[in-house]
Amino acid sequence: MGRLFGTDGVRGLANADLSPELALSVASAAARVLVEHAGGGGSARPVAVVGRDPRASGEMLEAAVCAGLSAAGADVQRVGVLPTPAVAFLTATLEADLGVMISASHNAMPDNGIKLFAAGGHKLPDAVEDEIEAHAARPAQPAERPTGHDIGRVADVPDALERYLDHLLSSTPDRLDGLHVVVDCAHGAASLAAPRAYERAGARVTTLAAEPDGWNINEGVGSTHLEGLCKAVVAHGADLGIAHDGDADRCLAVAADGTVVDGDQILAVLATGMRESGELAADTLVATVMSNLGLHLAMQEAGISVRTTAVGDRYVLEALREGSFSLGGEQSGHVVLPAHATTGDGLLTALRLMSRVAGTGRSLADLAGVVQRLPQVLVNVPVHDKAAVKASPDVAEAVATEEAALAGHGRVLLRPSGTEQLVRVMVEAPTEQTAAEVADRLATLVAAVR
Repeated sequence: MGRLFGTDGVRGLANADLSPELALSVASAAARVLVEHAGGGGSARPVAVVGRDPRASGEMLEAAVCAGLSAAGADVQRVGVLPTPAVAFLTATLEADLGVMISASHNAMPDNGIKLFAAGGHKLPDAVEDEIEAHAARPAQPAERPTGHDIGRVADVPDALERYLDHLLSSTPDRLDGLHVVVDCAHGAASLAAPRAYERAGARVTTLAAEPDGWNINEGVGSTHLEGLCKAVVAHGADLGIAHDGDADRCLAVAADGTVVDGDQILAVLATGMRESGELAADTLVATVMSNLGLHLAMQEAGISVRTTAVGDRYVLEALREGSFSLGGEQSGHVVLPAHATTGDGLLTALRLMSRVAGTGRSLADLAGVVQRLPQVLVNVPVHDKAAVKASPDVAEAVATEEAALAGHGRVLLRPSGTEQLVRVMVEAPTEQTAAEVADRLATLVAAVR
């Protein structure tokens, strides 16, 4: 059996890979392990915050998680359907020992997942996840289980959404009066929160995909399906559009003319604004190796350094903490602002982006135009042995030769898949044709390695 925790918690087909029994055991194990790490959290008994996205299986898994937590002696503060970053925020503000979000993010409805947050709303290190996995494999024995008054209780937090909205509004520099935004909520966790947040900030809001029924989450909508939002922004004559994923920890944007503004461009808009206001610590932005070279060139022109990490928001978070930096994110739209959130927050990102538009009086297209994205080609190459490709001197020499030929106007990245015998060949170049030709040459060489 592989590792239970993936790059973003436990995820799988609900009621098959991710069964209620597994959810119960993971929740119970997490309560025991995280409370041990927190030294008891300073409370008489551990407290856990539990939220979910609106997919149908979340009801079942929420019940199992709450049962597992209370069986381990934890009191549960149930916050209902809320974005993942709201659960992280409430874990911190309610001074809980543990936060649990039941969501499969942008995945299709049949999937679901369990994301865990430690005290303070921070994501878990790999070592702690390994401890939880070990505990889950060995369920508590009858003698170890609390009884009587020591069994945990489950209660709802009726003002959970209001607390989160107040936090978002307090983190928004400029009001959005006069802006018209179309927001695609992916029939997900943002469906209630996002329109309310943007309206409270002063925007006129047109909503799309904000009617979750348990089955329609991410179904042809949201940040992975931008076509409908692009058309709606133009049709409504809106200033911009915002697209969230199922749990609203990310956002992408659409300019008034219907063109997509990706995570790299959002980062550039925020970084330049934060540098002007003195908020950008060490004049440094954290991004992953998948960010377009156009972002690096734009930041260089703006006098902003870029710290590069491996792919994954957990690596962005690690770099932000280690360097005490104030902004980081991914091309996919995960953006982290550590002064205001412990994890990626799509609503916070959208509010800060729209605040920059409102505060400058410039259009989103104009602000995002600072990044001239280079054509990017990505080829997934099936291989016999990923390690052999990484160690191949012929591959290394070919990559160096291709990068030298691009002469600073492009780049090459070879990245082994974390789960499959694949090597991802990514090439950026001044033209789509050049990028495709370089990618094809390298892909042919990589596929032949034995």
